Amino acid sequence: MSESVGLLLRRAGFGPTAAELAAARRAGYVAALAGLTAPPGPDIGAADAPIPDIGPDVYAGKRDLTYEEKVRLEDLRVVQTAEITQWWLHRMTVASHVAVEKLVFFWHGHWATSVKKVRSPQLMLNQHRALRDAPDFTVMARQMVIDAALNLYLDGHLNTRQAPNENLARELCELFVLGLGHYTEKDVKEAGRALTGWRFSLTLGRSVFNPQDHDSGAKTILGRTGNFTAASLTDLLLSQGACPRFIASRLWFRYGSSVEPIPKALQEKMVREFPAPMAMLRVLFADEAFQATAGTVVKQPVEWLVGALRQLGLRLSQLSAKTRAAILQDLESLGQLPFAPPNVGGWPSGGAWLTSASAQVRMRLAGRIAEHAPVEQLTPESLAYLFGVDQWTNRTYAVLRGVKDRRQLLTLGLVSPEYLVT
Repeated sequence: MSESVGLLLRRAGFGPTAAELAAARRAGYVAALAGLTAPPGPDIGAADAPIPDIGPDVYAGKRDLTYEEKVRLEDLRVVQTAEITQWWLHRMTVASHVAVEKLVFFWHGHWATSVKKVRSPQLMLNQHRALRDAPDFTVMARQMVIDAALNLYLDGHLNTRQAPNENLARELCELFVLGLGHYTEKDVKEAGRALTGWRFSLTLGRSVFNPQDHDSGAKTILGRTGNFTAASLTDLLLSQGACPRFIASRLWFRYGSSVEPIPKALQEKMVREFPAPMAMLRVLFADEAFQATAGTVVKQPVEWLVGALRQLGLRLSQLSAKTRAAILQDLESLGQLPFAPPNVGGWPSGGAWLTSASAQVRMRLAGRIAEHAPVEQLTPESLAYLFGVDQWTNRTYAVLRGVKDRRQLLTLGLVSPEYLVT
């Protein structure tokens, strides 16, 4: 059962430390699962990484700016975006409730919103708080449909009764709540009308509703007719049987397999726990279908980096500003930077992370990590223990055994197939 405990900790979190893995194996699978999905007490580790206060948006209350003033404010936004990105990576690294932290990162990829278009780190951070604090998917969906960052990202602020914009409505149906095949094009158009009238306020840091821009006429959506608003539209979508099944499939896609579809029996068991995502995950991790996915999931770059930092006892906050900036640049080159997913569909999965170009960047980033890690007395055997790798393949072991430089040994271990694939 020890191997399955290792799989659980690697998938539910970001990569267990040797001490965490040993403790979980002593406790057993059932106890380890309970501790991950229902952690007792406050998150002690996260106390070292409180959400930063970056104040109001730098443009709040400002008008008629000169070109020079705009350049200065944009530079401030760049600095603040780097600050919140580094903070979140640090939070993932030090958090004690690793499954909770991993789930927040999952939701960020689900409600994919990028600061590169939103531009305001304050709006992105406010969205992050909403995702982190939502007690279940129902509350989350109600908040996200009027979230300022998401609305701005999907052009919701351009959606008026005079000129309807369907972007948010389409993604709400396709990517966020129902999934393809469970709505019609007419449903999307009518849903777009229901979402009219919402704007974002940089001064308030949230969305505001302008009734004059809202289409208050009757709309027919999914066979129901009424004067739908953002709130009643969301409740209608949440009431569809397709909704919990879609969320179960998305959790399986990220935590189970991005290749094999979710088994129907497991999907129905997870549906019964909807809208509580951690309870749905508990069912997923307890199912034998999850155990059968061992060795099939490629770590996303953020998971890989955070896991390495945790296992090596490194903290971003303790590294130089130059090194932190270089790490963010490498993550961006790898294609996964927090607060900046590539599109509304979120990040890719599987072999997309294993290109020749990404291998070069990962090697460079692994080298940066190795520069700051303790490597005294490091051997292939102790490295496997440190990383929670059950066993090196003969090929990998032969390579590692032939390396004399311990930092190079660590670098190669970080980019090995056994470490990259869970």
